[in-house]
Amino acid sequence: MNNEIKLKEVFLSGFKSISKEGQTIPINDITVLIGANGAGKSNLVSFFSMLNYMTTGALQTFIGKNGSANSFLYYGSKNTTRINTTLFFSDEETSDKYKFSLAYAAGDTLIFTEENITYSKKGSSKPFEIKLDPGSKESGLYYQLKNRKVNEARVCKILHNLLRRCQVFQFHDTSGNSSIRNTGYIHDNSFLRSDAGNLAAFLYAIKQNKDGEKYYNRIVRSIQQIMPQFGDFDLHPSAINEKNIILNWTENNSDFLFGPHQISDGTLRFMALTTLLLQPPDSLPNVIILDEPELGLHPSAISALAGMVNTASKYCQVILATQSTRLVDEFPPENIIVAERDSSGNKSEFKKLNKEKLNEWLTEYSMGELWEKNIVGGKP
Repeated sequence: MNNEIKLKEVFLSGFKSISKEGQTIPINDITVLIGANGAGKSNLVSFFSMLNYMTTGALQTFIGKNGSANSFLYYGSKNTTRINTTLFFSDEETSDKYKFSLAYAAGDTLIFTEENITYSKKGSSKPFEIKLDPGSKESGLYYQLKNRKVNEARVCKILHNLLRRCQVFQFHDTSGNSSIRNTGYIHDNSFLRSDAGNLAAFLYAIKQNKDGEKYYNRIVRSIQQIMPQFGDFDLHPSAINEKNIILNWTENNSDFLFGPHQISDGTLRFMALTTLLLQPPDSLPNVIILDEPELGLHPSAISALAGMVNTASKYCQVILATQSTRLVDEFPPENIIVAERDSSGNKSEFKKLNKEKLNEWLTEYSMGELWEKNIVGGKP
């Protein structure tokens, strides 16, 4: 995505394990977050989840689903009263900055005390600035679009779309009652959901689209490389209710029909990952955030996953939070950010690796081995 507008940096302070002083975290086409349990990787993923909810006017829903507003603040509201964030986007011609502050308020909630947009065009002497109305429980990007002047509304809409297309995916739930293993609504197919609960409907829509069939076939071939006996998905509206669909499939040289309950957890997750990363480029999110995508995967599937990440990164940005040294081995050091607790153990720190400083080490060891030996940090 060389000429597309990209997320370049995230500044974040006061959020969970990230201190009031804050951290600026660089974002590449591929960004691999590594670190020990509790270092802060999942907290950064949680921040992007919060952005997802904000863009649909559902920040308060996100807070309610995740415990309390107090739990989002660094060591609670008695220590930290607000979360400050700035996201930096840019391409060759423009740069956008979205800045907001969330303050702790009565009723254990968070409200916007500041929400600003700065738009700068290359060669322009003065940036275009928009200050959205403070005091709301939800983002003005969602609720104030219609009340803005034409130029302001246009900039707000562009930024809103950028944020809306920074999407978190986690395919951990493959239990018997999970959405991915059960019947779903066939028209729930505009995008792949964060838990891949609509995988059957999404694959069906890709296959039915004249321009999507080659991508569907690529998805099937990639699954066959990891599961050689896999033949194809058998995706049809239910005979009982044509509005329903389920993830049926067949094996090679057999017409026996298998259901989603007959797929292992690891294989089902790999199917979801393959569909996400190899879907038609025009339907990809701007930024894909994947939390521990290696869960339950065979080493050969992890290698295939890395290849698909590289393919997707030609059209979108990909952020991976991982515990897998095998997956880390697939990426160069400039793609890796190490999350650690500081010397006091009280706050998270994110540091980008320096390739030049590691060149000598990399002649003898892989990135995963350097991580295991604690050369790059990220160990307990």
